[in-house]
Amino acid sequence: MAGRPSKVANWLTEDGLSMLTHWKRNDLTDAQIAEKIGIKPPTLNDWKKKYPQISEALKKGLEYCIKDAEEALVSKFQKYEYKETQIETWEEDGKVVRTHKKVTNKIVMPDTAAIIFFLKAKAGWRDNAEVKAVNTISDYRRAELDEYYSKHKR
Repeated sequence: MAGRPSKVANWLTEDGLSMLTHWKRNDLTDAQIAEKIGIKPPTLNDWKKKYPQISEALKKGLEYCIKDAEEALVSKFQKYEYKETQIETWEEDGKVVRTHKKVTNKIVMPDTAAIIFFLKAKAGWRDNAEVKAVNTISDYRRAELDEYYSKHKR
């Protein structure tokens, strides 16, 4: 008695591997991909070990996903401009009597949190838990203030 035909053959084709890469690029987990294929997650893990082309397709998809995220992050810490278009309409008695196209120039300022995250991840920035207060009053100015207050005490 022969067992069920293996589903893996469909996923070893160029189209199947491309679909796996696509799903991983769209940030699907291995469990979600297994569900889409119609298998259990442990089976997908077995396939990844047994068929390097499946493992590579999923790795490539993850690399694309990471690259997309990096590009999105970079766009968040760069100032950019765009045009926003709105169509305004005026109605009388339920009928449109006039329309107007309104174009507005918009500016998106950099996102400080994105800048900090990027610098920590890529430039080695670290949080410093120890914050030291800096004495911003010069010794000369401090002496002047002490003298003033000592003369004006009541």
